[in-house]
Amino acid sequence: MTPRTESAPTAGAVPSADPHRRELLQSVVDVARAIFGAAASSVFLLDEEADELVFQAVSGQGEEFLVGRRFPAGRGIAGWVATSGEPMVVDDLTTDSSFDRALAESTEFVPSALMAAPLISDGRVLGVLEVLDPSPRARTDIRELDLLAMFARQAAAALRVVAYAGAGAGAPEPGGRLGPRQRADALRLLDSLGQLLREPC
Repeated sequence: MTPRTESAPTAGAVPSADPHRRELLQSVVDVARAIFGAAASSVFLLDEEADELVFQAVSGQGEEFLVGRRFPAGRGIAGWVATSGEPMVVDDLTTDSSFDRALAESTEFVPSALMAAPLISDGRVLGVLEVLDPSPRARTDIRELDLLAMFARQAAAALRVVAYAGAGAGAPEPGGRLGPRQRADALRLLDSLGQLLREPC
């Protein structure tokens, strides 16, 4: 059984056509891919009613056709991370029993390593952020997994800002883009953390 999700606009049916959330989540995967030197990055959101994880944003291979695709929430490493609420790194997926190779093959990209962290807000799992085939350093340094988990928490906080934006000031602009106030509130969290993580240790 998967954890309860936020009972806000981020939960439930997870509409794949929400342009405000899509813009934010695309920024999340693009920044995560760059930070960790990954071949690809993706965000899944948890659809509690269907008990499924849904591809909401992809950077790198698969971005043209994976968004909106669903799979059972208990499958694979993303399912384990969503259920446990814990981040995970696997340096060699050929030896990991929790890796669902058939599922990976169906996405047309089978990574050799990955890192994943839950998107957690107010103690609830909203989804999972994955980076596929990250740089060798990111795979072997536990601090890198901590950084991914921190970034995922910031992404979840930004996601909540977007989810509740309709209740306050800063309505979306025509055409489905975030208004200036929404964009500043949501993306500054990602921008500031992205700059921090890019600085050399």
